[in-house]
Amino acid sequence: MIDPETTYDLRPVVPEDLPLLESWLRQPHALEWWGDDVTGSLEEIIEAAEGVDTEPLIVELDGTPIAYLEIYDPHLEDDHPYQDQPFGTLGLDLTIGDPALLGQGHGTAILTQVSDQLFEEGAPQLIVDPHPDNARAIRASANAGFEEIGRRTSVEGAVVLMARISDVDADMQDGS
Repeated sequence: MIDPETTYDLRPVVPEDLPLLESWLRQPHALEWWGDDVTGSLEEIIEAAEGVDTEPLIVELDGTPIAYLEIYDPHLEDDHPYQDQPFGTLGLDLTIGDPALLGQGHGTAILTQVSDQLFEEGAPQLIVDPHPDNARAIRASANAGFEEIGRRTSVEGAVVLMARISDVDADMQDGS
């Protein structure tokens, strides 16, 4: 397992990252959830990098890229299925790149660190939406403080919608 003091650096995806992203998306653990259309997935990442509703990021550990992360605002996308979530909610999609890094706690640690940063920046709630069969992602999300708030069918198929509410907003809901 990873050291609890581990910190990750986030940086925007740049064109030079595309070969690395392609190699990650071709890994069996990524193909299972991203699908076989790796070229289409890369085009979506490029499109996201050029848009305003999604921020595609590379997660680095000690200067080495280890994961791909998207932070998106469902309220900036026309007809996004999560627009029913509170205004200011941000969505996270995380893929660990190297299969040798799976099962070590990086997913939980990245989601925790990024969540804490986004809450400090004022996000009231964060959501993730793993497939119901993606036990690894559900477990990592739960370990990072996300709780299931429903099951849905999105354009990507069946999902478990999970949310983590900022401590400030949670205190306001509790009346504290």
